Amino acid sequence: MAQNIIYIIFAAFGLGFLVFIHELGHYFMALRVGMTVEAFSIGFGKPIFAWERKGVKWQVGWLPFGGFVRIKGMEKKGSIEPYQIPDGFFGKTPWQRIKVAIMGPLFNIVFALVAFSMIWVTGGRDKPFAEFTHTIGWIDPCAQIYENGVRSGDEITKYNGRPFTGFKELVYAAVTDQGSARVQGLKIDYTTLTKEPFDYTLQTYPHPLAQDPSMTTVGLLGPASFLLFDRDASEKERLLQPGSPLYQSGIQDRDRIIWVDGELIFSLMQFNTLINESKTLLTVQRGDKTFLTRIPRLKIGDIKFSTTERAELDDWQHEAGMKSKIDQLFFIPYNLTHDAVVEREITYLDDSSKECRYDARARSPMEIPLVVGDKILAVDGIPMSNSAAIFKAVQTRQLRVIVQRFGELPSISWKDVDRFFLESVQWDTLSKIVNSLGTGKETPQAGNFFLLAPITPKPLSEFNLDSSQKSHVERKENSIKERIASIENPKEKAEAMRFFESEQKKLKLGMRPVDLPVKYNPSPFTLFSDVFKDTWRTISSLFSGALSPKWMSGPVGIVEVIHHSWGVGVKEVLFWMGLISLNLGILNLLPIPVLDGGHICFSLVEMVTKKPIKAKTMERLIIPFVVLLVALFVYLTYNDLLRLFSRFFK
Repeated sequence: MAQNIIYIIFAAFGLGFLVFIHELGHYFMALRVGMTVEAFSIGFGKPIFAWERKGVKWQVGWLPFGGFVRIKGMEKKGSIEPYQIPDGFFGKTPWQRIKVAIMGPLFNIVFALVAFSMIWVTGGRDKPFAEFTHTIGWIDPCAQIYENGVRSGDEITKYNGRPFTGFKELVYAAVTDQGSARVQGLKIDYTTLTKEPFDYTLQTYPHPLAQDPSMTTVGLLGPASFLLFDRDASEKERLLQPGSPLYQSGIQDRDRIIWVDGELIFSLMQFNTLINESKTLLTVQRGDKTFLTRIPRLKIGDIKFSTTERAELDDWQHEAGMKSKIDQLFFIPYNLTHDAVVEREITYLDDSSKECRYDARARSPMEIPLVVGDKILAVDGIPMSNSAAIFKAVQTRQLRVIVQRFGELPSISWKDVDRFFLESVQWDTLSKIVNSLGTGKETPQAGNFFLLAPITPKPLSEFNLDSSQKSHVERKENSIKERIASIENPKEKAEAMRFFESEQKKLKLGMRPVDLPVKYNPSPFTLFSDVFKDTWRTISSLFSGALSPKWMSGPVGIVEVIHHSWGVGVKEVLFWMGLISLNLGILNLLPIPVLDGGHICFSLVEMVTKKPIKAKTMERLIIPFVVLLVALFVYLTYNDLLRLFSRFFK
């Protein structure tokens, strides 16, 4: 808590510093061209500190989100026009006024370049793999792009005709693009490393993971991550202790989670979905071939077994020594002989349900339906002697996980993330372990790939938590319940409660994976250019109406960003200070009367007309924009606080 307060103070000082260097630019140039500076203020409102030096009143206002340099003659006093004051702002030539107006933004722009240069000289920043990859991490299974066969692990090359630079493009598109979007990329087969191009024009729809319905997507919900097991974080939360799923699995710090139950892992969303999928991994013999497949694991009450088949299930239940009601137990939708040979496929009671059904569009090598005559050799890699043993085994959800173990974490440039991701899979080596599962001759290691012991995921309520952890969990749950209870709309309240209850039942492994850090160190000019392009694109979208101002950050949001960057490191602070400084510089150059760009326009008009603009005329032009600027400030601050509190109470 104390650390957060310190970071907030540093963040406020950081914003104040950017305002200071902006006003310093105006101050130095004003003195250079012979203008009289009356006051220099950092922040607005009543001064907290004030002193006078060489005729200039210096002060620090209580509100640190701004500042000003007051030059003599900028405000009309009495009947004298401002341009009639010789050492005042408007008393100087238009060119001199342009130099004073432009110097503030120029100081901000130069500072941004200096900050980016300092980052470059010191070796760049460590950033998450996901920020730079073009590889898809998770796709909405209900989306059209999924229907077209695009899956996690595939690559995006272009979006709406523009080269795809990273998933930040989709974040921007989520709040600007409406109607349709064109997605181009490559479908990748990781077993052969072959690529097939795709090109689809897709309708956008409300983003399923966003609270705001105005955010849209084509179904691409997240980038790929290079997921590593973080022992320190897991132990800090006391998840990796006796009784937790991973405790005796054999996992080691910084192991990469690469394969789970027949699927290559590309993202945390995919990983969590796999953990909670009701499927079981079977080793199957078909003729002279043996293969792995993932088959639905359903409640017996949801499968249309005949009377004879149910009687056989009763026998297996008795043989397995299980006393639960048979309809609440699990099995696969196939009728088996006593020695585990498939006799027929059985349909579900709910024929319209998509849950757990075989997906004919799946490109996974593990999505193979069983046929008559197939013999089941193993469940979750554990050999089975007969159908009664299979019946008992499928009652427990178990995972088989393969990790990739590094002596030292590889140092990867942001330019090479996708190449490294593709080449690091090494399917030929990985398949030695995969193909051994359930054969009775497991291969626990091949190269730097290791097979973990079977893992049984559990809901958090079944973890071995101590009293303080249980209290923390209970407080969090009670807070959520109180928030749900405060919802007035009965339908929304019921939906929120259903979601909460489903989240409580979700299975977990007791780990906190992290993304592989990659080295990001473009030249300062490249970084400057990228930030400039993003800023210009945002400004253009605002004026065109494609982007709503509610997605922008005001002073509170800026302080929050700088506060967060302090927790990451000094280089991250430098980057955000540079980015905000460049934004301040560009925004202040816009031809809006209340900004520096407006004063530049006034001076240009005077240079053309050879006549000074009267103070009354300037007031009529400036005052409406002052009102609009204040209104925008209030609006942005309101949205900043709304986002802040929604995250705080989430």
